[in-house]
Amino acid sequence: GNLEWLDKNKSSFLIMWKRPEEWGKLIYQWVLKNGLTNSVFTLYELTSGDDTENEEFHGLDESMLLRALQALQQEHKAEIITLDDGRGVKFF
Repeated sequence: GNLEWLDKNKSSFLIMWKRPEEWGKLIYQWVLKNGLTNSVFTLYELTSGDDTENEEFHGLDESMLLRALQALQQEHKAEIITLDDGRGVKFF
């Protein structure tokens, strides 16, 4: 369940420590625990900021972070937004 083929010929794949939905759940639990709903974060703040330093998702690869946030967006718990200096996310 933690392997994903990257091409149709099945010549390259991605092995994930956790599935994007699991990362999304961890991130959202952190948001709720810290009372941060209705807050906006840059992707950098989530993976490299001081506030997340002790969290399991700290240092998460940006592509996996985006996939986790997309999973939250499908659940209407977050919205990925474009900021002046890149991308961000607003949590609901």
